Amino acid sequence: MVTVSKILFFTSHHGFYTVVFLFVFFVLLSFLTKKWWFLIPIIPLGIANAFAGQFLNAWFLNKYGVESTAIITSDFETNSTLNEQYIHDYEVIVKKQDGKFIDTFFSTMSASIYPIENAIRIPRVNQPFPVKFIPGFEKNIVILYNQSEEGKKLLQYEKKAPIDAAKIKYEADPTNKEFIKEYIAALEDYVKLYGDENYKTKIKELQKELEHVH
Repeated sequence: MVTVSKILFFTSHHGFYTVVFLFVFFVLLSFLTKKWWFLIPIIPLGIANAFAGQFLNAWFLNKYGVESTAIITSDFETNSTLNEQYIHDYEVIVKKQDGKFIDTFFSTMSASIYPIENAIRIPRVNQPFPVKFIPGFEKNIVILYNQSEEGKKLLQYEKKAPIDAAKIKYEADPTNKEFIKEYIAALEDYVKLYGDENYKTKIKELQKELEHVH
């Protein structure tokens, strides 16, 4: 597992050198075997690593790694951009199983984050957050963002979005049964996860209103 983790760390954090290695390896293989078609995988593998290297790393570490915590100690904004946003370089310390910390690093481009989604969410500086790693190579980590305090707050905020949308519909037409049902359902989904006395009271009020709507 340690060897696999080291390989995935290299490929996800050093995309350019990975392409160089792939080029040298397949050119040498083609030369030794006299088969030119060994050159074909170079470009597809290079592109695949650039787009999915950190996702594969995130999946591997989440499945086989052990949980711990890490803290970002430095956040440096580079001159490079991704989707019109500046890429950041981060220095991090990771708590090993023996309680001691070890230095590591990642960037906006190389950070492995779980759950895997089309979003790059990095915790703030000096805020402990949960990670996973393979014991023996703690430098390679996956950020368990949804389990961090920031992630939990974001999820809770996102759960309120359906409530806000349903509320607007209800306030526009309080006699619409479908709008009332939608509002109740959105509130119930939120209450199941977080509990909120005000929302519970609102659900009861809406349920009474629904009984009198024809």
